[in-house]
Formats: sequence, structure tokens, C-alpha cells
Amino acid sequence: MTDDDVLQNVGPRLRALRQENGATLTDLSETTGISVSTLSRLESGQRRPTLELLLPLARAHGVALDDLVDAPGPADPRVTARPVQRDGMTLVPLTRQAGGLQAYKMALPPRWRVEGTEQKAHDGYEWLYVLSGRIRLLLGQRDFVLGTGEVVEFDTRVPHAFSNPFPEPAEGLALFGPQGERMHVRARPADRAQP
Repeated sequence: MTDDDVLQNVGPRLRALRQENGATLTDLSETTGISVSTLSRLESGQRRPTLELLLPLARAHGVALDDLVDAPGPADPRVTARPVQRDGMTLVPLTRQAGGLQAYKMALPPRWRVEGTEQKAHDGYEWLYVLSGRIRLLLGQRDFVLGTGEVVEFDTRVPHAFSNPFPEPAEGLALFGPQGERMHVRARPADRAQP
């Protein structure tokens, strides 16, 4: 459908809305401040609709501007991102917009990062929900084992690291703030106390 087709359909739509509301052209003119002759020409297609005319008409009819112009529906909302391998872990992007909040499904193979788990820090905030298995979280001086159905959220400026030292695979859903990709290595704490 071309822009001209969309604009040609505005007039009949305006007439139908006015008639559904039981209003006359005079009633609508008093409500919107648009002259009766302009309203009549809009409805008949003799006047090209403009934003200045459509905004008060949308308010008067109590509808969104999109409803007046019959804008095409949103694009297919399904996310079809491909999995990415990173350091032996599989990340499946669940969002497609660059920047802003990012969501990932994480798949950690058995015994992933058992040795040499280095804590990192970055600006932002993180949220993780464990879908299956167990995931170890080192968060500053603390050491947590998260099981299926558990959730953590934390400020990512605190040094942190995930691992799966267990014999079964683990999966989780993670949400990262907009700075999630800017990671900086920090020194590993000398002593990790159990919670």
C-alpha cells in the first residue's frame, strides 16, 4: 500500500468515526476548531490530511493517530538471532536492538571454567535466572551456588564471574544493562568467604 492509498483511506475513516459517535460536522468543528468546510473536504477526500488536522481529530474521536491513517502493523516481533560461542559458553541473544537492555540465554557446558575463573567488573547492572542445572557466582568476596529457579541481581561494578564446575550442563537467562560489553579485569580477591 502506497502513502497515497493510506491518505485516501483517511477520509472514509474520519466519516465513519464521526458517524459512530453520532456527531455532526458542526459538532466536530466546535470540538476541534477546524472549519466545517475543511472537515467536509477531508471526509470526501478533496482535502489532503495533514498532521495539524489529524491530531485534534484523533483527540476528538478518542483514538490513536495510527487508527486514523491505518498505519501498517508492527514488523514480525520474533527474534531470530544466531547463537554465539564465547569462551566455551553458548550465548543466544534474545533481544535484537543494539544498546539498551540486552537479554541472553546462557548455556554453560559441564565443568566450564573450573580453573582460573577471573572476576571482571563493568558499568551497569545484571540479572540472572537459572533455568536448569547449577551456576556458581563469585561476587566480590562471596561465593554462591545458584540452583534451578534461583535469581540474582547485582551491580556489575562489583567484580564477578560465573562458572559451572558441576558434572551437568547449566542454562540461565541473563539481562545486562547498556554497559554490559565494556568489561574490565580486576584483581581476584585473596580470600572468598562462603555466604
